Amino acid sequence: MNQQVLDSASEAEAEMAGAARACLVAALDHSKAEKIKVTIEMDGGVGEAPVLNLPPRALRFFADVLRQMAKREPMLLVPQKHELTTQEAAAFLNVSRPFVIKEIQAERLKCRLINRHRRIEFEELLRYQREQKQRSEDALKRLSKLSQELGEDL
Repeated sequence: MNQQVLDSASEAEAEMAGAARACLVAALDHSKAEKIKVTIEMDGGVGEAPVLNLPPRALRFFADVLRQMAKREPMLLVPQKHELTTQEAAAFLNVSRPFVIKEIQAERLKCRLINRHRRIEFEELLRYQREQKQRSEDALKRLSKLSQELGEDL
């Protein structure tokens, strides 16, 4: 699977990430540039420091990664067009593989077949996850409303 798992940051890394994020956000807030130059300064000072020309969009992404590091939360970076097996999808959704297959058969979760193997786009999993969350929230609202109505009748 073409993904990158980033474990929780240490306390020192979290502190460094928070400071770096603040600098990035400040630079992005004050710039309308199409590219931003970033100079890399390395400990030890061997050779000339490299300069990177980066699009602001990439820096916003880095700021998001740094925010997560500062919170010391682990992350999983997965390309949106990446396809997962039903087992990987089940692990991501924290459900069983048979449940994922049942959702596919009920056409609530889209997949494509490669021979006899199902593949689910990561983007589709995110869509499904959002819909499930919305369904749960709607059900809770209905339950709360019904509870209030029953309470008034007593």
